[in-house]
Amino acid sequence: MDPTQDRDSPEAVIRRYSDMVYRLAFARTGNRSDAEDLYQEVFLRYLTKAPAFTSEDHRKAWLLRVAVNCANRFHASPWRRRTEPLSEALSVPAPEGEDLWEELRRLPEKDRTVLHLYYYEDMTTEEIAQMLDRNPATVRSQLLRARAKLKKLLVEEG
Repeated sequence: MDPTQDRDSPEAVIRRYSDMVYRLAFARTGNRSDAEDLYQEVFLRYLTKAPAFTSEDHRKAWLLRVAVNCANRFHASPWRRRTEPLSEALSVPAPEGEDLWEELRRLPEKDRTVLHLYYYEDMTTEEIAQMLDRNPATVRSQLLRARAKLKKLLVEEG
C-alpha cells in the first residue's frame, strides 16, 4: 500500500487532527458535550465534502475554519437560546487544568478563540487573521487585550 494514501485516508486525518479540532470546539463552547457534537460535525463535513487540499497546512486551516463556523452556528442556534445550564450543585471531578479553564471561560469568546489558536495550535497572528477574516494588527491587539484580561482575572483570584 502506498504510504501517502494511508496518510490521506480519512482515519489517518481524523487521528492526526482530532485533538486540535476538539480543543478548539471546547474553547468555543465551554463544555465537553457541546465540544463533542461540534467535533463530530466537523469530521462529518470533512467526510461528506471530501475536499481536495494543496497541502497539509491547507487541510489544517480548512478543519479549523469549519470548526469556527460550526461553533458560530451553534451559538446562534435557537435551540441553544432555549436551554439552561445544569445546576452547579452537580459535582464532578475537576480535570487537570480546570482552574485555568474556569478563568478562560470568564473571557469573551473572541478572546478565548485567539488565545487558543495562538497558544494551543501554534498559529501565527497572520494565520489567525486569515482564518477569522480579520486584520493581523487587530488580532495582535486582541491577543494583547486577552492576555491582559486573563492576567487580571488570575491576579484577582490570587
